[in-house]
Amino acid sequence: MVKPGVATPAKISESTRFYPYFKDCIEAFGGTHISAMIPTSDVPSYRNRKGFISQNVFAACNFDLEFMYVLSGWERSAHDSKILSNALTRHGSRLTIPEDCGFANRQKLLAPFRRTHYHLQEFKGEGRDPKNQNELFDFRHASLRNVIERIFGIFKSRFLIFKSAPPFPFTTQAELVLACAGLHNFLRKHCRSDAFPVEVIPPNNEQANFEEVVHVGALESQQREYANN
Repeated sequence: MVKPGVATPAKISESTRFYPYFKDCIEAFGGTHISAMIPTSDVPSYRNRKGFISQNVFAACNFDLEFMYVLSGWERSAHDSKILSNALTRHGSRLTIPEDCGFANRQKLLAPFRRTHYHLQEFKGEGRDPKNQNELFDFRHASLRNVIERIFGIFKSRFLIFKSAPPFPFTTQAELVLACAGLHNFLRKHCRSDAFPVEVIPPNNEQANFEEVVHVGALESQQREYANN
């Protein structure tokens, strides 16, 4: 995971929309749901609003679309505040917020105004621009926090195993999220792109194709055993 820093991110410092109002902001966090396979006795706790079985994943990311913290394995029925509290206090792997950045505890987390338009779609359309300073703050807060929704979208598109419930013990399913989050960060750091390369298919060669089919057929059972292991 990327370690939190105290310097103002470039996305904020280089924008008059965000600077200096969000100059102390170092990360955004939120939750998402990933399909899960759960023992029958635990299904009610993991059933989400759409009727699917899923694990609740909490994550924090920086504004360069890199994961800074991931907590997986929570049941769907767990309240967001309970998961956040656990992330901030759990021993050995808690969400760390530098004290000198101004957010030493959850009371100083930068939250939007209540009972005020917040979601970006609420500001779309003619005559729906922010009407006061609170709505303007919430609009820019939502625009900045949208990075967590973007990273979840990239994560699920990149690792298609999460399109359905992985057929592993639940502990392994939760650890798989952490492993793929680490791989995501590696790809962001070394590839700097979320676009998948187009596979180059060589010119047709019937003899080569025939030999490949025979070769694959001979190794199919061995590969299946290897994959299962």
